[in-house]
Amino acid sequence: MRILQSFRTALVALSLVLVLVTTSACSGVDQATQSVTTPTTSYSQLERGNTTSGQSFGNWVVQTAHGLIQDAYVRDSDKLGVVISPQVRPNEVRALAKSLVQGFQKNFPNHDLTVLMYAPDKELILTAKYDNSTQRIQYQ
Repeated sequence: MRILQSFRTALVALSLVLVLVTTSACSGVDQATQSVTTPTTSYSQLERGNTTSGQSFGNWVVQTAHGLIQDAYVRDSDKLGVVISPQVRPNEVRALAKSLVQGFQKNFPNHDLTVLMYAPDKELILTAKYDNSTQRIQYQ
């Protein structure tokens, strides 16, 4: 039984790492073709990011998480908050946070980053801080 749980945890972490590392959040966005008209920002756009790249990354995280993440937002290109689904077990949260840090760092390089993990009830359960100078993640 424990072997199956360990295998499932490793499989979830590995699949998320592969998805986050092999795809790009902004691959489908051609910023040169976007119009520069009067902004019409809706509430849903503000939820995912306060910049265009943050908005794109937040949308991408939710779409590619295969139901593991209910909601995501990016603030100031250095803070990612995600609300996990009830499907994510407590022992999988840290591996998921690490995968998100890796994908976040790839899309927003040369920044100290923070990933905030929230339970489905939106209570903060884990904070992962990535230090760009040491390239290490500290969990709180």
